[in-house]
Amino acid sequence: MDHSAAVARLNAKPFLEPDAGFNYIGRMDSIAFDAHENVPSMEPTAPSRQRPATVRGARTRAALIAAARKVFERDGYVDCKLTDITKAAKCATGSFYTYFSNKAEIFAAVLEEAQRDMMHPGMGRVADEDDPYAVLEASNRAYLEAYRRNANLMGLLEQVAQVDPEFRKFRRRRAEAFIQRNARGIADLQARGIADPDIDPLLASSALSGMVSRLAYTVFTLGESEDGDGEPPEFEVMVSTLTRLWANALRFPDRR
Repeated sequence: MDHSAAVARLNAKPFLEPDAGFNYIGRMDSIAFDAHENVPSMEPTAPSRQRPATVRGARTRAALIAAARKVFERDGYVDCKLTDITKAAKCATGSFYTYFSNKAEIFAAVLEEAQRDMMHPGMGRVADEDDPYAVLEASNRAYLEAYRRNANLMGLLEQVAQVDPEFRKFRRRRAEAFIQRNARGIADLQARGIADPDIDPLLASSALSGMVSRLAYTVFTLGESEDGDGEPPEFEVMVSTLTRLWANALRFPDRR
């Protein structure tokens, strides 16, 4: 496979910073996600009203978003009432409409906050930054921890996406973003002689990213388990299993 062509093909696509699992770009001198990158907004609906220009306004808007998350997670999207959000935020109902037009807009803002957390979950430095397996393991652990923090919202997104085309588009963009970044990482590893040179990086990323995301959704959102006793798998077992599957699929040198 022509690795330079593969990388060029991936770089030609619009890049949206994703959040799913593997994140290996170059030498990964610092493997923490860069929270200051210029990441395009992924809000699923039309942009909410103009962002507040004052500190007080920003505080009110943030309080509304934080309150909305609690109410959405408690009552669900359909049964959530705007009056419950404003009550939880301790602000007047009229204040809500200063920042948001409707329930869909504030749900989009809540998802945007969760997306930032999952795109930049934060990871400690690995002992050997040149060890691709260690970086892969740290990346998968950070992703699973972020998914676990946002599991209820991910469940709500799935529900709302079934009935609202705008949120369905958001879910699709989100999945495509995961696949795009991980494909870049795979192409980089191929160029460095670490990953199997004969696999298509985009197709491999689609399969492997989907595996990680589906397991996270099944365990953390649905609470399902293949264990005979109905117990969820241990977190570190999930991390080690997914990392091994990634490494084996990409045929890391010591696993070929």
